[in-house]
Amino acid sequence: MDWDWLFEFLKGMLKPVAALAVVLMAVLLSFMQKLGLEKEIIYSILRAFFQLSIIGFVLQFIFNQENSAWIVLAYLFMVSVAGYTADQRAKHVPRGKYVAGMSILAGTAVTMFLIVVLNVFPFTPRYIIPVAGMMVGNAMAVTGVTMKRLRDDIKIQMNLVETALALGATPRQATLEQVKRALVIALSPVLDNAKTVGLISLPGAMTGLIMGGASPLEAIQLQIVVMNMLIGATTVSSITSTYLCWPAFFTKAYQLETKVFSSD
Repeated sequence: MDWDWLFEFLKGMLKPVAALAVVLMAVLLSFMQKLGLEKEIIYSILRAFFQLSIIGFVLQFIFNQENSAWIVLAYLFMVSVAGYTADQRAKHVPRGKYVAGMSILAGTAVTMFLIVVLNVFPFTPRYIIPVAGMMVGNAMAVTGVTMKRLRDDIKIQMNLVETALALGATPRQATLEQVKRALVIALSPVLDNAKTVGLISLPGAMTGLIMGGASPLEAIQLQIVVMNMLIGATTVSSITSTYLCWPAFFTKAYQLETKVFSSD
């Protein structure tokens, strides 16, 4: 059996191991300031180390396959994990995993479909999986914030919502301001990032290409595509999550489901 690949991998890991020096600095500062974060920092970096190593081998395997089914499986796995994670932020939203998962799936699937149809990226693992990962990660964060903020705002303004419902408004009409506020708050970081990209920091995709030897102009072109995809995916996902939340927030008689808003 050829073990050259393992030797090359271990040789390449010397630099990441050397970079642990800055983590030790963080651990030392936490200890000196009595923050109590030493174990958390070490656990986090070790977990990231092992997760990324395993994912590296998995991606290497998928990239060597010619079957598109591996792309779909990898994508659905990412969406499933993202749906569960987003639900942790919006714990009090009923069926939160379903709402978050379906919202993330809708936003990222529609965006990827358009990108492939428009021939921006070929439907190959080397392109689709990394791009899907970036979209799913951003959609996860935005969806979780949207769900939590919408539920919290309706809880705070229950009297206003109930008054609107009593006057004949539909759930959508009664919570229009809360929905707008939740969406604006959730999408603001993505839009702010797009406004300042390249001015304050260089995004990960662009940095990776430049460090890999690509021309800065080529890296810019790819980053523009990525930013467009992130805005599209997060917007669709966040809006979809508001529609999927309503059945849990209201009864069939168009009344607030009070038990959803009674817990803290």
